[in-house]
Amino acid sequence: MREALWIFGYGSLLWRPAFPYVERRGSWITGFERRFWQGSTDHRGVPGAPGRVVTLEQSVGARCFGAAYRIGDADRDAVLANLDHRERGGYERLSMPLWFSDETRAPGLVYLATETNPNYLGPAPLDAIAAQVARAHGPSGANAEYVLRLADSLRELGFADPHVFALEELVRGTVPALETARAS
Repeated sequence: MREALWIFGYGSLLWRPAFPYVERRGSWITGFERRFWQGSTDHRGVPGAPGRVVTLEQSVGARCFGAAYRIGDADRDAVLANLDHRERGGYERLSMPLWFSDETRAPGLVYLATETNPNYLGPAPLDAIAAQVARAHGPSGANAEYVLRLADSLRELGFADPHVFALEELVRGTVPALETARAS
């Protein structure tokens, strides 16, 4: 019997995993922070006008909170093929330990975009990121929706992320029509 496969979601996988799973648990990884430093030209933006989505940046002592999904053995290969395609815009698959609230841990897979990929945008002032997010739109929808849904998902799990929440506040101030549409 193979070891259980856990996938760690810290971005859109929090609200739209789009794959079958046996169990979902709040979890975290250590040594990384979530940052809107990855360009998206295939989901939340287009070539020439990329959106910004999250990736992980190494940070000593940090915790990145998200959700871990345990994949059934029969679905393992199909889920990995689906995720490899979904995360093709610069992400690579890495193994790292996932931590759970009962202080247990399990080996897991994380998709991470590094500065070596062509879609990596890197750091920018938060107001510049918010302005880019407000303008960007791609096949998966408005980039602003990505930010708002990520913030909502973290709150539902009981997790805080100052970077995400600060960007959310700026985006809400920049894109009021989107918030009105989501409320109806």
